Amino acid sequence: KYKILGACNPAYAYKAIQMEDKIGTMLPCSVIVQELENNEIEVAAVDPVASMMAIENPDLVGIAVEIKEKLERAIAAL
Repeated sequence: KYKILGACNPAYAYKAIQMEDKIGTMLPCSVIVQELENNEIEVAAVDPVASMMAIENPDLVGIAVEIKEKLERAIAAL
């Protein structure tokens, strides 16, 4: 079993778009939830910092770090 969830944060997406108008094509909005062979559940998300490195805009680094921290906290709380 495998689910893809949309987890976009509109406020952060808006901030990023103000800094880089094409960033919408690369926003790290997907989170996956999958059942592994041993009946464990895995939750994973893209690393926004790594994803934003493809865009050469240093202004995006701060937002990417904030989103990464939020995603890590949310996944750790499960």
